[in-house]
Amino acid sequence: MIRSARLRALFALTVIALSLYVTFTVPVRLGLDLRGGTQIVLETRSTPTADADREATDRTLEVLRGRIDALGVAEPTLQRSGSNRIIVELPGVQDPTEAADVLGRTAELTFHPVLGTSDTGETPRPLPKRPRERILPDESGQLLRLRTAALTGQEVKGAAARFDQQTGAGWHVTVDFDRTGRDQWAHLTGEAACHPVGDAARRVAIVLDEKIISSPQVDPSVSCKTGIVGGSTQITGSFTDTEARELALLINGGALPVPVETVEQRTIGPTLGAHAITASAWAAVIGTALTALFIIAAYRLMGALAVVALTCYGLIAYAALAALGATLTLPGLAGFVLAIGMAVDANVLVFERAREEHTARRRPSPRSALTAGFRNAFTAIADSNITTLIAAALLFVLASGPVRGFGVTLGIGVVASMISALVVTRVLADFAASRPWVRRRPHVTGLATTGRVRDALARRNPQLMRRPRRWLAASAAVLILAVSGIMIRGLDFGIEFTGGRLIEYATSTPVDPERARAALDEAGLPRGAVVQSSGDMGLTVRTGKLTDAEAATVTRTVTTLGGDTDKIRDELIGPSLGEELRRNALIALAVALGAQLLYLAARFRWLLGSAAVLALAHDVLILIGIFAWLGKPIDGVFLAALLTVIGYSVNDSVVVFDRIRELSRRDRKAPLPQVTNRAILQTLPRTVNTGMGALLILASLAVLGGNSLTDFALALLIGLAVGTYSSVFTAAPLAIKIHHHTNPPRRPARKP
Repeated sequence: MIRSARLRALFALTVIALSLYVTFTVPVRLGLDLRGGTQIVLETRSTPTADADREATDRTLEVLRGRIDALGVAEPTLQRSGSNRIIVELPGVQDPTEAADVLGRTAELTFHPVLGTSDTGETPRPLPKRPRERILPDESGQLLRLRTAALTGQEVKGAAARFDQQTGAGWHVTVDFDRTGRDQWAHLTGEAACHPVGDAARRVAIVLDEKIISSPQVDPSVSCKTGIVGGSTQITGSFTDTEARELALLINGGALPVPVETVEQRTIGPTLGAHAITASAWAAVIGTALTALFIIAAYRLMGALAVVALTCYGLIAYAALAALGATLTLPGLAGFVLAIGMAVDANVLVFERAREEHTARRRPSPRSALTAGFRNAFTAIADSNITTLIAAALLFVLASGPVRGFGVTLGIGVVASMISALVVTRVLADFAASRPWVRRRPHVTGLATTGRVRDALARRNPQLMRRPRRWLAASAAVLILAVSGIMIRGLDFGIEFTGGRLIEYATSTPVDPERARAALDEAGLPRGAVVQSSGDMGLTVRTGKLTDAEAATVTRTVTTLGGDTDKIRDELIGPSLGEELRRNALIALAVALGAQLLYLAARFRWLLGSAAVLALAHDVLILIGIFAWLGKPIDGVFLAALLTVIGYSVNDSVVVFDRIRELSRRDRKAPLPQVTNRAILQTLPRTVNTGMGALLILASLAVLGGNSLTDFALALLIGLAVGTYSSVFTAAPLAIKIHHHTNPPRRPARKP
């Protein structure tokens, strides 16, 4: 036991030391809303075989989004402007020229048989549409005669940059073909292998955008007509690591359906003013301080140590964000602060179990009670965090854009939370509980008392699950009310989903975006307009659909603030959350929920897993319905809040179901309603204390965070209330009713 305690302490010190080093040496990247960034305007061009129409531009936008995700830029913004322009905003990009080059490449990849070398007098020929033969220079400048492409990038399954450590040959790109490409590659190399070693016709040319990037000879070991089987090859060419990764990125992203040209490239200002950022920071500080005071008041010495551990959690999570190069936006920052409140949950679980051990089971010392508390709370902590990690991983793998960025932040927060609660808190608590003065004064630890909530429940002993149908009826009534709001009022989708209008002005004097935003609000324009500085003397206003009269009001307002004003652009823009991104996000969410259901079913049986997922759907519909009744926008910020609510709801249900599983194992003959009622009463102190910790932070964000965070905090407050209610009064009664229908009580046999 002493050895394991020392190992935990060593691990905790190592993680904290590394986090401190990363925090002070690696700056975190800030998003467009906090710092601004680079804006690139691309224009699609028609070719003899493809028109740069709206459909081609939309397909081009999705290919570009894949390239940006591979570049590692989190929270990018891509919008179609007009019929053939795409506006790309990249936060935290250090080299905008390189980004523009990657985005502008057509990335048409082809594989060609080499017919031989060209005469020295010939020059490279541009190719007709369906050439039988072409002449291009290879890597050394020698002209090669190429036949029509035998393979294209359409048959490529994936590509990856690799470093050859065994031979020291440097960087190369490994290309894997799909089933069709595998056969074609074997045929192509088999034909080349029929020529003598050293003959130019034994080479295969790999061409990217009309340029030979590699033309290796087929190895002598390859047999004629057999070729290279296995469906993979390597592209070599003295690449640097950056060049190899860029090439792999272009191959994976696929070719653009039409060529694009960079028509503008500029620096833009943050979408939020300094006042909004300062207000949000103060809200975060005050909310975190109130949460810390509440935990100390509830758990005394152990609460103070938990606050220290939560500070370490914030340090570890921040360092991980910086080390991974993630981009921090204002909703991400708010979610990061909220996660600090959610990280309280694991500590509360441990301390409540330790209280039970110390009071109900008469543990002789605070340290033994803590040891038992950590042991008994481990399954609930592990199950709730694993379900969240499953969702985070699937959102990262299957989604893109802001949903993928949320998956990164969520995963980092979960891992940091587990390290904080199971390692840092335990090291500090074990050390404090083993001090002689603490053993003599057990009340100082906060574990020697049962707590006000538990005392009140013990006096009344309410039978909450005596009539589960009543709770389900109440939940159904609220659900019907919420769905009716969606059907009657409809959903007010934000600019990200619907698109809108972008107007750009050149002013004679600089205009503060924050003043412009406030003036537009006073003019009665719809809330949610994005106002940014553009260059030195420019201003852009991006909002929803405007009438001509409203657009004239915008122009008058900007002219009042900026003096002589010229309108240099007025365009309709497409949604930044395009159709494919929305579809991928929904698919990722559905797969994540399915994976969580499978995990919960394996851990808690299908009965409890199904009840948890149904309660989750109940929470999501109610939150959306309330926003519909209130007329609040459904935008990217709401999407982040919705995903956070989903994680909170699942965690809350897992805690209750974990206690049901534990009590059922102790008394297998007890009826499920009785076991469920006991589980709810035993976990209710944890539910109240965790909810209070999150409530204090969210209330601070709602009151002090300004307009930019009001809707975000409101969505999370509603989700917190609904999620807490549903875990007790929806998920648990559902489990009881499902159990009743699948295992009906046996009727006594009639006597003859």
